[in-house]
Amino acid sequence: MATKPTKLELLLEDIPAPIRNKFIVVTALFVAWMFFFDNNSIISQYRLQATLQELESKKAYYEGEISQAEKDNKELFTDDKTREKFAREHYYMKKADEEVFVIEK
Repeated sequence: MATKPTKLELLLEDIPAPIRNKFIVVTALFVAWMFFFDNNSIISQYRLQATLQELESKKAYYEGEISQAEKDNKELFTDDKTREKFAREHYYMKKADEEVFVIEK
């Protein structure tokens, strides 16, 4: 006398054989975990890569600013005329027989 199959058994028969394989299911779950839920997931790697590119662009900008400042600094301390121009523009210094008028924009 054969027993009647249960609803669960009937549902399992409808599922293709490769999906019923427990090794494939476990591997698929592992891959899904690594791609979406792990600390080193694809999403977090994308965010880290975007942050890295942003920081590298800032680094390049500031390296350019540093080289420009070093060039200005070298020019300022090697030439007396540039030193006098800098003092007049930034600190409003004047000679004894001059008057300085500051016009602000």
